Amino acid sequence: MSDDKQTPLGALVMAGQGQADAEAITDTIFMVKDISNAYLVTTADGDLLVNTGFIGNGERNKALFAPHRTGPLRRVILTQAHADHYGALPGLIEDGTEVIAGDGFSETCAFFDKLAPFLARRSGKLWASMTRRNGPPPVPPVVVPDITTAGTYAFEQGGRRFDVVKTPGGETLCSVFVWMPEERTIFTGNLFGPVWRAMPNLVTIRGDRPRLVRAYLSSVEQVRALEPELVITGHGEPIRGAAKIRADLDTMHAAVSYLERETIAGMNAGKTVQELMQTIVLPDELRIGEFHGKTSWVVRAIWEENAGWFHYEDGTTALFGSPRSVVDADLVELAGGAAPLATRAKAHSEQGRPLEALHLVEIALSAEPANADALTVRKAALEQLAAASNGSNLSETMWLKAEIADAESRLATSRDG
Repeated sequence: MSDDKQTPLGALVMAGQGQADAEAITDTIFMVKDISNAYLVTTADGDLLVNTGFIGNGERNKALFAPHRTGPLRRVILTQAHADHYGALPGLIEDGTEVIAGDGFSETCAFFDKLAPFLARRSGKLWASMTRRNGPPPVPPVVVPDITTAGTYAFEQGGRRFDVVKTPGGETLCSVFVWMPEERTIFTGNLFGPVWRAMPNLVTIRGDRPRLVRAYLSSVEQVRALEPELVITGHGEPIRGAAKIRADLDTMHAAVSYLERETIAGMNAGKTVQELMQTIVLPDELRIGEFHGKTSWVVRAIWEENAGWFHYEDGTTALFGSPRSVVDADLVELAGGAAPLATRAKAHSEQGRPLEALHLVEIALSAEPANADALTVRKAALEQLAAASNGSNLSETMWLKAEIADAESRLATSRDG
Protein backbone atom coordinates (compact mmCIF):
# COMPACT_ATOMS: atom_id res chain seq x y z
CA MET A 1 0.00 0.00 0.00
CA SER A 2 1.24 3.50 -0.80
CA ASP A 3 2.62 5.50 2.10
CA ASP A 4 0.09 8.15 3.09
CA LYS A 5 2.84 10.78 2.89
CA GLN A 6 2.99 10.16 -0.85
CA THR A 7 -0.67 10.96 -1.50
CA PRO A 8 -1.04 14.44 -3.03
CA LEU A 9 -3.19 15.67 -0.14
CA GLY A 10 -1.07 13.87 2.43
CA ALA A 11 2.03 15.60 1.06
CA LEU A 12 0.32 18.99 1.43
CA VAL A 13 -0.78 18.29 5.00
CA MET A 14 2.78 17.32 5.98
CA ALA A 15 4.56 19.95 3.85
CA GLY A 16 5.44 22.21 6.77
CA GLN A 17 7.64 19.68 8.55
CA GLY A 18 11.16 21.04 8.67
CA GLN A 19 10.24 24.46 7.26
CA ALA A 20 12.90 26.94 8.44
CA ASP A 21 11.49 30.21 7.08
CA ALA A 22 8.26 31.59 5.70
CA GLU A 23 8.12 31.44 1.91
CA ALA A 24 7.66 34.64 -0.08
CA ILE A 25 4.71 34.50 -2.48
CA THR A 26 5.14 38.18 -3.40
CA ASP A 27 7.22 40.97 -1.88
CA THR A 28 4.49 41.48 0.75
CA ILE A 29 2.79 38.09 1.12
CA PHE A 30 4.46 35.23 2.98
CA MET A 31 3.39 31.62 3.56
CA VAL A 32 3.99 29.31 6.50
CA LYS A 33 3.07 25.72 5.71
CA ASP A 34 1.13 23.95 8.43
CA ILE A 35 -1.58 21.29 8.36
CA SER A 36 -3.37 24.23 6.76
CA ASN A 37 -1.25 27.20 5.68
CA ALA A 38 -1.04 30.60 7.37
CA TYR A 39 -0.36 33.76 5.39
CA LEU A 40 1.20 37.09 6.38
CA VAL A 41 0.38 40.24 4.41
CA THR A 42 2.53 43.27 5.22
CA THR A 43 1.31 46.84 4.70
CA ALA A 44 2.44 50.40 5.42
CA ASP A 45 0.23 50.29 8.52
CA GLY A 46 1.13 47.02 10.17
CA ASP A 47 0.49 43.43 9.27
CA LEU A 48 -2.43 41.11 8.59
CA LEU A 49 -2.80 37.34 8.75
CA VAL A 50 -5.08 35.10 6.71
CA ASN A 51 -5.50 31.97 8.84
CA THR A 52 -3.08 30.86 11.53
CA GLY A 53 -2.29 27.16 11.25
CA PHE A 54 -3.10 24.29 13.60
CA ILE A 55 -3.62 24.02 17.36
CA GLY A 56 -0.38 24.42 19.30
CA ASN A 57 1.64 25.73 16.37
CA GLY A 58 1.24 29.44 17.14
CA GLU A 59 4.73 30.02 18.53
CA ARG A 60 6.32 28.05 15.70
CA ASN A 61 4.40 29.97 13.03
CA LYS A 62 5.07 33.29 14.76
CA ALA A 63 8.81 32.59 14.71
CA LEU A 64 8.74 31.71 11.00
CA PHE A 65 6.92 34.94 10.17
CA ALA A 66 9.08 37.10 12.47
CA PRO A 67 11.82 38.05 9.96
CA HIS A 68 9.17 39.41 7.60
CA ARG A 69 7.06 41.38 10.06
CA THR A 70 6.79 45.14 9.48
CA GLY A 71 4.54 46.36 12.30
CA PRO A 72 1.72 45.48 14.68
CA LEU A 73 -0.65 42.68 13.76
CA ARG A 74 -3.74 44.72 12.95
CA ARG A 75 -6.06 41.96 11.76
CA VAL A 76 -6.47 38.19 11.45
CA ILE A 77 -8.98 36.86 8.92
CA LEU A 78 -10.24 33.30 9.41
CA THR A 79 -11.58 31.71 6.24
CA GLN A 80 -13.43 28.88 7.99
CA ALA A 81 -14.12 27.30 11.37
CA HIS A 82 -11.89 24.26 11.00
CA ALA A 83 -9.20 24.08 13.66
CA ASP A 84 -6.34 23.63 11.19
CA HIS A 85 -7.17 27.13 9.91
CA TYR A 86 -7.65 28.97 13.22
CA GLY A 87 -6.22 26.76 15.97
CA ALA A 88 -2.88 28.60 16.32
CA LEU A 89 -4.55 31.97 16.89
CA PRO A 90 -3.71 32.25 20.64
CA GLY A 91 0.02 32.10 19.88
CA LEU A 92 -0.15 34.79 17.19
CA ILE A 93 -2.69 37.38 18.29
CA GLU A 94 -1.49 40.68 19.79
CA ASP A 95 -3.09 43.43 21.85
CA GLY A 96 -5.50 45.29 19.60
CA THR A 97 -5.60 42.63 16.87
CA GLU A 98 -9.03 42.45 15.23
CA VAL A 99 -10.33 38.98 14.33
CA ILE A 100 -12.61 38.77 11.28
CA ALA A 101 -14.62 35.74 10.16
CA GLY A 102 -17.73 34.76 8.26
CA ASP A 103 -21.20 34.85 9.73
CA GLY A 104 -21.85 31.60 11.59
CA PHE A 105 -18.25 31.05 12.71
CA SER A 106 -19.17 30.60 16.37
CA GLU A 107 -22.13 28.37 15.49
CA THR A 108 -19.87 26.14 13.42
CA CYS A 109 -17.37 25.87 16.29
CA ALA A 110 -20.27 24.96 18.60
CA PHE A 111 -21.31 22.19 16.19
CA PHE A 112 -17.85 20.62 16.37
CA ASP A 113 -17.76 21.01 20.15
CA LYS A 114 -21.18 19.39 20.56
CA LEU A 115 -20.17 16.37 18.49
CA ALA A 116 -16.55 16.26 19.66
CA PRO A 117 -16.51 12.65 21.00
CA PHE A 118 -18.26 11.30 17.91
CA LEU A 119 -16.06 13.22 15.47
CA ALA A 120 -12.87 12.47 17.41
CA ARG A 121 -13.41 8.72 17.06
CA ARG A 122 -13.95 9.02 13.32
CA SER A 123 -11.20 11.55 12.66
CA GLY A 124 -8.77 9.61 14.81
CA LYS A 125 -9.21 6.55 12.63
CA LEU A 126 -8.42 8.59 9.53
CA TRP A 127 -5.78 11.07 10.66
CA ALA A 128 -4.10 10.06 13.92
CA SER A 129 -1.40 7.96 12.25
CA MET A 130 -0.61 10.73 9.77
CA THR A 131 -0.25 13.49 12.35
CA ARG A 132 1.63 11.08 14.64
CA ARG A 133 -0.59 11.92 17.60
CA ASN A 134 -1.05 9.71 20.60
CA GLY A 135 -4.01 10.07 22.92
CA PRO A 136 -7.01 12.31 22.43
CA PRO A 137 -6.93 15.08 19.83
CA PRO A 138 -6.01 18.60 21.00
CA VAL A 139 -8.89 20.84 22.03
CA PRO A 140 -9.43 23.85 19.75
CA PRO A 141 -9.23 27.27 21.37
CA VAL A 142 -12.41 29.26 21.89
CA VAL A 143 -12.36 32.04 19.31
CA VAL A 144 -14.94 34.82 19.27
CA PRO A 145 -14.47 37.01 16.19
CA ASP A 146 -14.62 40.78 16.64
CA ILE A 147 -16.32 41.15 13.27
CA THR A 148 -18.36 38.69 11.23
CA THR A 149 -19.78 39.27 7.79
CA ALA A 150 -22.77 37.80 5.99
CA GLY A 151 -21.94 39.73 2.83
CA THR A 152 -18.80 41.76 2.10
CA TYR A 153 -16.70 43.48 4.74
CA ALA A 154 -14.33 45.93 3.03
CA PHE A 155 -11.48 47.85 4.64
CA GLU A 156 -8.18 49.51 3.81
CA GLN A 157 -4.95 48.92 5.65
CA GLY A 158 -1.76 50.73 4.78
CA GLY A 159 -3.16 51.81 1.45
CA ARG A 160 -4.20 48.30 0.43
CA ARG A 161 -7.82 47.28 0.02
CA PHE A 162 -9.22 44.02 1.37
CA ASP A 163 -12.69 42.56 0.81
CA VAL A 164 -13.76 39.74 3.11
CA VAL A 165 -16.55 38.03 1.20
CA LYS A 166 -19.02 35.47 2.56
CA THR A 167 -19.41 32.60 0.11
CA PRO A 168 -22.43 30.37 -0.56
CA GLY A 169 -20.28 27.25 -0.44
CA GLY A 170 -17.03 26.18 1.18
CA GLU A 171 -16.04 23.50 3.67
CA THR A 172 -18.02 25.20 6.42
CA LEU A 173 -21.19 27.28 6.38
CA CYS A 174 -19.17 30.26 7.64
CA SER A 175 -16.62 30.24 4.80
CA VAL A 176 -15.20 33.49 3.44
CA PHE A 177 -12.53 34.43 0.94
CA VAL A 178 -10.27 37.50 0.96
CA TRP A 179 -10.06 39.56 -2.22
CA MET A 180 -7.43 42.23 -2.90
CA PRO A 181 -8.93 43.93 -5.97
CA GLU A 182 -6.05 46.22 -6.94
CA GLU A 183 -3.67 43.28 -6.93
CA ARG A 184 -6.10 40.73 -8.42
CA THR A 185 -5.21 38.40 -5.56
CA ILE A 186 -7.61 36.11 -3.71
CA PHE A 187 -7.17 33.97 -0.61
CA THR A 188 -9.73 31.18 -0.96
CA GLY A 189 -8.88 28.99 2.04
CA ASN A 190 -10.50 25.61 1.41
CA LEU A 191 -13.41 27.06 -0.53
CA PHE A 192 -12.82 24.48 -3.27
CA GLY A 193 -11.30 21.84 -1.01
CA PRO A 194 -7.72 21.33 0.14
CA VAL A 195 -6.34 20.60 -3.35
CA TRP A 196 -6.77 22.93 -6.30
CA ARG A 197 -8.50 21.69 -9.47
CA ALA A 198 -9.91 18.68 -7.66
CA MET A 199 -13.24 17.07 -6.89
CA PRO A 200 -15.01 18.63 -3.90
CA ASN A 201 -15.80 16.47 -0.89
CA LEU A 202 -19.45 17.35 -0.38
CA VAL A 203 -20.00 14.78 2.39
CA THR A 204 -16.90 13.76 4.32
CA ILE A 205 -16.06 10.33 5.71
CA ARG A 206 -15.04 11.83 9.04
CA GLY A 207 -18.41 13.56 9.47
CA ASP A 208 -19.47 17.17 8.96
CA ARG A 209 -22.48 19.09 7.79
CA PRO A 210 -23.13 18.29 4.11
CA ARG A 211 -22.06 20.82 1.50
CA LEU A 212 -24.53 21.52 -1.29
CA VAL A 213 -23.62 21.13 -4.93
CA ARG A 214 -25.38 24.33 -6.04
CA ALA A 215 -23.55 26.30 -3.34
CA TYR A 216 -20.26 24.88 -4.56
CA LEU A 217 -21.03 25.83 -8.16
CA SER A 218 -22.13 29.32 -7.11
CA SER A 219 -18.84 29.76 -5.26
CA VAL A 220 -16.88 28.84 -8.39
CA GLU A 221 -18.92 31.36 -10.35
CA GLN A 222 -18.36 34.03 -7.68
CA VAL A 223 -14.57 33.65 -7.77
CA ARG A 224 -14.41 33.24 -11.55
CA ALA A 225 -16.25 36.54 -12.06
CA LEU A 226 -13.49 38.40 -10.20
CA GLU A 227 -10.89 37.27 -12.77
CA PRO A 228 -8.07 36.79 -10.26
CA GLU A 229 -4.45 36.62 -11.33
CA LEU A 230 -3.18 34.99 -8.13
CA VAL A 231 -5.06 32.39 -6.08
CA ILE A 232 -3.73 31.53 -2.62
CA THR A 233 -5.47 28.46 -1.19
CA GLY A 234 -5.62 26.72 2.18
CA HIS A 235 -2.91 24.20 1.27
CA GLY A 236 -0.14 23.98 -1.26
CA GLU A 237 1.44 26.46 -3.64
CA PRO A 238 -0.35 29.50 -5.07
CA ILE A 239 -1.89 29.35 -8.54
CA ARG A 240 -0.64 32.05 -10.85
CA GLY A 241 -1.90 33.53 -14.11
CA ALA A 242 -5.39 34.68 -15.05
CA ALA A 243 -5.67 32.32 -18.02
CA LYS A 244 -4.71 29.19 -16.04
CA ILE A 245 -6.94 30.14 -13.14
CA ARG A 246 -9.90 30.75 -15.46
CA ALA A 247 -9.33 27.45 -17.29
CA ASP A 248 -9.12 25.51 -14.02
CA LEU A 249 -12.26 27.12 -12.61
CA ASP A 250 -14.09 26.41 -15.87
CA THR A 251 -13.09 22.75 -15.69
CA MET A 252 -14.06 22.42 -12.01
CA HIS A 253 -17.45 23.99 -12.70
CA ALA A 254 -18.07 21.88 -15.80
CA ALA A 255 -17.04 18.63 -14.07
CA VAL A 256 -19.34 19.06 -11.07
CA SER A 257 -22.16 20.38 -13.27
CA TYR A 258 -21.85 17.25 -15.40
CA LEU A 259 -22.16 15.04 -12.32
CA GLU A 260 -25.22 16.94 -11.17
CA ARG A 261 -26.92 16.57 -14.57
CA GLU A 262 -26.08 12.89 -14.92
CA THR A 263 -27.13 12.06 -11.37
CA ILE A 264 -30.50 13.77 -11.74
CA ALA A 265 -31.03 12.14 -15.12
CA GLY A 266 -30.29 8.76 -13.57
CA MET A 267 -32.65 9.42 -10.68
CA ASN A 268 -35.41 10.30 -13.12
CA ALA A 269 -34.69 7.11 -15.05
CA GLY A 270 -35.22 5.03 -11.90
CA LYS A 271 -31.58 4.18 -11.19
CA THR A 272 -30.51 3.46 -7.63
CA VAL A 273 -27.81 5.53 -5.99
CA GLN A 274 -25.50 2.51 -6.03
CA GLU A 275 -26.01 2.03 -9.76
CA LEU A 276 -25.21 5.68 -10.39
CA MET A 277 -22.13 5.61 -8.16
CA GLN A 278 -20.79 2.68 -10.18
CA THR A 279 -21.64 3.91 -13.67
CA ILE A 280 -21.27 7.71 -13.81
CA VAL A 281 -17.80 8.75 -14.94
CA LEU A 282 -16.44 12.06 -16.13
CA PRO A 283 -15.45 12.54 -19.77
CA ASP A 284 -11.67 12.65 -20.19
CA GLU A 285 -11.65 16.40 -20.83
CA LEU A 286 -13.38 17.03 -17.48
CA ARG A 287 -11.24 14.77 -15.31
CA ILE A 288 -10.02 16.53 -12.17
CA GLY A 289 -8.13 15.22 -9.15
CA GLU A 290 -9.83 12.93 -6.65
CA PHE A 291 -7.55 13.57 -3.69
CA HIS A 292 -10.20 14.54 -1.10
CA GLY A 293 -13.53 13.97 -2.84
CA LYS A 294 -14.35 11.33 -5.46
CA THR A 295 -16.73 11.20 -8.41
CA SER A 296 -18.80 8.40 -6.88
CA TRP A 297 -19.05 10.24 -3.54
CA VAL A 298 -20.23 13.43 -5.23
CA VAL A 299 -22.85 11.40 -7.11
CA ARG A 300 -24.14 10.01 -3.82
CA ALA A 301 -24.09 13.45 -2.19
CA ILE A 302 -26.12 14.92 -5.06
CA TRP A 303 -28.60 12.03 -4.97
CA GLU A 304 -29.20 12.43 -1.25
CA GLU A 305 -29.23 16.23 -1.41
CA ASN A 306 -32.16 15.94 -3.81
CA ALA A 307 -33.90 12.82 -2.48
CA GLY A 308 -33.03 12.59 1.21
CA TRP A 309 -32.09 9.60 3.33
CA PHE A 310 -34.69 7.08 2.16
CA HIS A 311 -33.63 4.49 -0.40
CA TYR A 312 -36.45 2.23 -1.65
CA GLU A 313 -34.10 -0.67 -2.32
CA ASP A 314 -33.12 -0.64 1.36
CA GLY A 315 -36.47 0.24 2.85
CA THR A 316 -36.39 -2.17 5.80
CA THR A 317 -33.23 -0.62 7.19
CA ALA A 318 -34.21 2.92 6.24
CA LEU A 319 -37.71 2.89 7.72
CA PHE A 320 -37.29 0.65 10.72
CA GLY A 321 -33.61 0.95 11.62
CA SER A 322 -33.07 -2.78 11.28
CA PRO A 323 -29.85 -3.52 9.38
CA ARG A 324 -29.42 -6.65 7.32
CA SER A 325 -26.67 -7.70 9.72
CA VAL A 326 -29.29 -8.77 12.30
CA VAL A 327 -29.69 -11.98 10.29
CA ASP A 328 -25.97 -12.58 9.74
CA ALA A 329 -25.93 -15.34 12.33
CA ASP A 330 -28.79 -17.07 10.50
CA LEU A 331 -26.93 -16.83 7.21
CA VAL A 332 -23.76 -18.24 8.76
CA GLU A 333 -25.74 -21.12 10.27
CA LEU A 334 -27.44 -21.88 6.95
CA ALA A 335 -24.04 -21.78 5.20
CA GLY A 336 -22.69 -24.37 7.63
CA GLY A 337 -20.48 -21.95 9.54
CA ALA A 338 -18.06 -19.13 8.75
CA ALA A 339 -15.60 -21.41 6.95
CA PRO A 340 -17.68 -21.93 3.75
CA LEU A 341 -18.32 -18.20 3.53
CA ALA A 342 -14.61 -17.49 3.95
CA THR A 343 -13.82 -20.03 1.22
CA ARG A 344 -16.29 -18.43 -1.20
CA ALA A 345 -15.00 -14.98 -0.25
CA LYS A 346 -11.43 -16.10 -0.96
CA ALA A 347 -12.50 -17.23 -4.44
CA HIS A 348 -14.04 -13.80 -5.09
CA SER A 349 -10.86 -12.11 -3.91
CA GLU A 350 -8.61 -14.32 -6.04
CA GLN A 351 -10.78 -13.57 -9.08
CA GLY A 352 -10.45 -9.82 -8.61
CA ARG A 353 -13.75 -9.17 -6.83
CA PRO A 354 -12.67 -7.72 -3.46
CA LEU A 355 -16.00 -6.01 -2.74
CA GLU A 356 -17.93 -9.26 -3.06
CA ALA A 357 -15.33 -10.90 -0.83
CA LEU A 358 -15.76 -8.22 1.81
CA HIS A 359 -19.53 -8.57 1.84
CA LEU A 360 -19.22 -12.28 2.57
CA VAL A 361 -16.52 -12.03 5.23
CA GLU A 362 -18.42 -9.28 7.01
CA ILE A 363 -21.32 -11.72 7.37
CA ALA A 364 -18.96 -14.44 8.56
CA LEU A 365 -17.17 -12.19 11.06
CA SER A 366 -20.43 -10.86 12.43
CA ALA A 367 -21.13 -14.37 13.72
CA GLU A 368 -17.54 -15.50 14.34
CA PRO A 369 -15.41 -12.36 14.94
CA ALA A 370 -12.17 -14.28 15.50
CA ASN A 371 -12.41 -16.60 12.47
CA ALA A 372 -8.86 -16.55 11.11
CA ASP A 373 -9.78 -17.61 7.56
CA ALA A 374 -12.33 -14.81 7.24
CA LEU A 375 -9.91 -12.27 8.72
CA THR A 376 -7.21 -13.39 6.28
CA VAL A 377 -9.54 -12.91 3.33
CA ARG A 378 -10.69 -9.55 4.70
CA LYS A 379 -7.11 -8.32 4.91
CA ALA A 380 -6.34 -9.55 1.37
CA ALA A 381 -9.47 -7.92 -0.09
CA LEU A 382 -8.73 -4.60 1.63
CA GLU A 383 -5.17 -4.72 0.30
CA GLN A 384 -6.56 -5.26 -3.20
CA LEU A 385 -8.70 -2.15 -2.86
CA ALA A 386 -5.75 -0.18 -1.53
CA ALA A 387 -3.57 -1.24 -4.46
CA ALA A 388 -6.29 -0.34 -6.95
CA SER A 389 -6.71 3.11 -5.42
CA ASN A 390 -2.98 3.91 -5.80
CA GLY A 391 -3.21 5.95 -2.61
CA SER A 392 -4.56 8.96 -4.48
CA ASN A 393 -7.53 9.80 -2.25
CA LEU A 394 -6.36 10.50 1.28
CA SER A 395 -9.59 9.70 3.16
CA GLU A 396 -10.01 6.43 1.30
CA THR A 397 -6.33 5.58 1.76
CA MET A 398 -6.36 6.25 5.48
CA TRP A 399 -9.63 4.36 6.00
CA LEU A 400 -8.25 1.32 4.17
CA LYS A 401 -4.99 1.57 6.08
CA ALA A 402 -6.88 1.59 9.40
CA GLU A 403 -9.06 -1.36 8.35
CA ILE A 404 -6.03 -3.38 7.25
CA ALA A 405 -4.33 -2.67 10.57
CA ASP A 406 -7.47 -3.77 12.39
CA ALA A 407 -7.59 -7.03 10.42
CA GLU A 408 -3.91 -7.68 11.16
CA SER A 409 -4.42 -7.02 14.87
CA ARG A 410 -7.44 -9.31 15.06
CA LEU A 411 -5.57 -12.01 13.13
CA ALA A 412 -2.67 -11.85 15.57
CA THR A 413 -5.05 -12.12 18.50
CA SER A 414 -6.92 -15.08 16.98
CA ARG A 415 -3.64 -16.94 16.32
CA ASP A 416 -2.29 -16.24 19.79
CA GLY A 417 -5.57 -17.48 21.25
